[in-house]
Amino acid sequence: MSAPSSCTESYDPRFEALVLFNAELDVLAEGFRWLEGPVWFGDHHCLLFSDIPSNRTLRWSEQHGISTFLEPSDFANGQTRDLEGRLIQCHHRSRCLTRHEHNGEITTLVSQARGQRLNAPNDVVVKSDGSIWFSDPLYGLMNDYEGGRQTSEQAPALYRLDPATGVAQAIASDFDGPNGLAFSPDEQLLYVAESGAPGASEPRQYIRRFHVNSDGMSLSGGEVFHKISPGWADGFRVDEHGNLWCGAADGVHVIAPDGGLIGKVLVPKRVSNLCFGDRYGSRLFLCASTAIYSLFTNTRGATWQR
Repeated sequence: MSAPSSCTESYDPRFEALVLFNAELDVLAEGFRWLEGPVWFGDHHCLLFSDIPSNRTLRWSEQHGISTFLEPSDFANGQTRDLEGRLIQCHHRSRCLTRHEHNGEITTLVSQARGQRLNAPNDVVVKSDGSIWFSDPLYGLMNDYEGGRQTSEQAPALYRLDPATGVAQAIASDFDGPNGLAFSPDEQLLYVAESGAPGASEPRQYIRRFHVNSDGMSLSGGEVFHKISPGWADGFRVDEHGNLWCGAADGVHVIAPDGGLIGKVLVPKRVSNLCFGDRYGSRLFLCASTAIYSLFTNTRGATWQR
């Protein structure tokens, strides 16, 4: 084991090529409640992220620090950008996905599937064909801290939303708690976090790997790819080499395409989610419980992981 910098642990030479010996963890802001949904806006040179219990979406920039982007946010969680650069948000309280239009208006994209209300959309990613893929677990319905207790109308599932028709199709329903998701750089694979059933004594908790079928709209496989320890997989992103950078109880675990843990970024707080951003897409931004951290790396986020 070696350490390219004091905040990293390396278990494989492949990891050492991804990090920098002279780049350390930066604390960008702290004093929040529970952070999620980081997304980088390069055209505005800022990071947007959700403070779910505070019911607001916040903005961080190097020049201006922290400001409020949206309050109330309907307890927004995961976020991404579509092919036109518009913000897509998952909302716990209103149980829907929305899109922020260029003129400032907010459009509800989907709130029902299979004739029933969604649960609490959690995380979202946009594929290069414009389709929107999102997870819909029960977590946001279970307590008053992240949106208010509500009754579920259907089982958790993973969905694909066709933006042309507005129809959300369940593409995988064999989940207890679908969570973070990300495509491989070539979009042939989809990784999805199974975070387990709420309150289960022995929840299923691991990352699953699906193969995207040739139609680009359906999946096959779904085998266990990797199990995070300590903690469990929540949000993650894929870099240009196909490595997963996944939040964990002790920081960020970096997992090679073959499923092996090759290194860690050690963080003082549990990391829920992360994204790549800044000028070259090589700066890692971390939502870590009550704080935002960043680390400059020697790799870049995959093309379509906005």
